[in-house]
Amino acid sequence: MTASTSRIRAILAAVVLGLAASSCGYNTIPTVEEQAKAKWADVQNNYQRRADLIPNLVATVQGYAKQEKDVLTAVVEARAKATQVKIDVSELTDPEKLKQFQDAQNQLTGALGRLLAVSENYPDLKSNQNFLALQSQLEGTENRIAVARRDYIEAVRVYNTTLKTFPGVLWAATFFRSNKPMAEFTANDNAQTPPQVKF
Repeated sequence: MTASTSRIRAILAAVVLGLAASSCGYNTIPTVEEQAKAKWADVQNNYQRRADLIPNLVATVQGYAKQEKDVLTAVVEARAKATQVKIDVSELTDPEKLKQFQDAQNQLTGALGRLLAVSENYPDLKSNQNFLALQSQLEGTENRIAVARRDYIEAVRVYNTTLKTFPGVLWAATFFRSNKPMAEFTANDNAQTPPQVKF
């Protein structure tokens, strides 16, 4: 056997080994985990966008509806609480932390619904361009939140399924023992009842 034949066999063996390793599924768990974390970042980004819009919306409504201080105060307090409850990607495996985050966001959603319902009593507010623009941005943000949550739920489903199915279960039992299933969003108790917001 010549040196060149040995070298060719070594290269072929390295290529075959590389192909076998790349198709064995070792990279699947880290890949789907990072995808789920990226989707979580999208969720947080959209909730932050909503939180950033709220002070402008409150200020606009406040100019018209001074006697609605309790509604405005509830929105400001709910926003403060929602922005304080944060989940780091390392805590995505803790269902209790995700529930706390979700509860704070749901409280803010309810307070916003009451704030927007106030506009029914103020015809001048309903025709104010700032209010209309903010309302439109808020509606768009709520849609983005829904899409981001849906994408996160799907990414978590893929990640959790990968940890429980072959060949991922083998990798999870050996090299990725510290990887735990991620928590999913759950529907709140009022999810079946459509909000009663009138414009």
